[in-house]
Amino acid sequence: MPDSQPQPPDGATADTTALLLCGARLTDGRTVDVRLSGGRIEAVGTAGSLTPYYTRVDLSGYLLLPAPAEPHTHGDTALTADSPGPVSYDIEEVQRRATEAALLQLGHGATALRSHVRIGDVQGLGPLEAVLQARRSLRGLADLTAVAVPRLLTGVAGADGLAMLRDAVKMGAGIVGGCPDADPDPTGYAEAVLEVAAEHGCPVDLHTHGDDPARLGRLAAMAGGLRPGVVIGPCAGLARLPREAASRAADQLAAAGVTVVCVPQGGCGPVEHRGNAPVRLLRAAGVRVAAGSGALRDVSNPVGRGDPLEAAYLLASQGGMRARDAYGAVAGVAREAMGLPEVRVEAGFPAELLAVRGERISGVLSLAYSRIVIHRGRVVARTSAVREYCDSAAAVALELPRQGRPDPGP
Repeated sequence: MPDSQPQPPDGATADTTALLLCGARLTDGRTVDVRLSGGRIEAVGTAGSLTPYYTRVDLSGYLLLPAPAEPHTHGDTALTADSPGPVSYDIEEVQRRATEAALLQLGHGATALRSHVRIGDVQGLGPLEAVLQARRSLRGLADLTAVAVPRLLTGVAGADGLAMLRDAVKMGAGIVGGCPDADPDPTGYAEAVLEVAAEHGCPVDLHTHGDDPARLGRLAAMAGGLRPGVVIGPCAGLARLPREAASRAADQLAAAGVTVVCVPQGGCGPVEHRGNAPVRLLRAAGVRVAAGSGALRDVSNPVGRGDPLEAAYLLASQGGMRARDAYGAVAGVAREAMGLPEVRVEAGFPAELLAVRGERISGVLSLAYSRIVIHRGRVVARTSAVREYCDSAAAVALELPRQGRPDPGP
């Protein structure tokens, strides 16, 4: 699948920023060429129909999809599961972890990421400063935004946290968040977050187990009508409530326009809070449900993969969602939850794309090995997998498909 650069005919000028994706398969079964320019999709036409003098990427055998987005990750604590001693929160070390984690997730296909960053305690605003530095270093490769997560916001102890939260927004945290469950006054905590968000016009993203229906009801009542919107997650505790109570809470969240981000690959909290939100119940009530990765190889989930396609796979295999809807939870719905523009493989839409070897979404979610990631109209990551078998008479006789390295010749 090499890139190539055909020469334009005499008198024609090639657009050096344009990219032509050739022979890509779409989810509706069509095989098309897609021309990208200026960070957007400029044209989509039948294979071979678009002007050839652009840098070309051969996508024969690949399914072309809107790129996933990652709405719930923890870059400040990522990749710390195997630390031999106490985890370092030195700014350079946190920046390195956050950058490496973002690049891992970019390789999986996520071109936009939302990282929840703890502030306060002895670290102060250091972890946030580090993640913001990582954001700057990743510019052009992926879009990274930070959620400021203070520990306490109520009472005497919470006064410092509230002041620090306001400072975090001034520093560049794009989202106001936190964990109301950890505060002695969860409702007061949520009120404080919503107040700061309203002051600065910021989105809200709260981390909650969701096992208290009355608390969820109060949060929904406070969040109703707030713009740019409220996201909560992972809400695994909602699945352990009696169905009637869970359904009533889901109806309240839907009426308030609250989005739930679940983390089917594993939690980002204590073991007793593991599990997944009741996705089918929430969707039936009209709640927008996106999926994120949660912890990435830290103490909460030492084997976290940070792979949006695996999250979609789990929603389909264990959550009972159709493959197309499961992929939507990590792509279109995730982008909507993050306030990002919609992506379709159509002219005029942002060139945020993921090509995966395969023919259908169900197959892609099962065996998504080879991937090509496009951000702002540019290939920013590739993963190529080759599967080889030893010579087998059975495979030859049955004409089974196989991939291998080309014969180098004599």
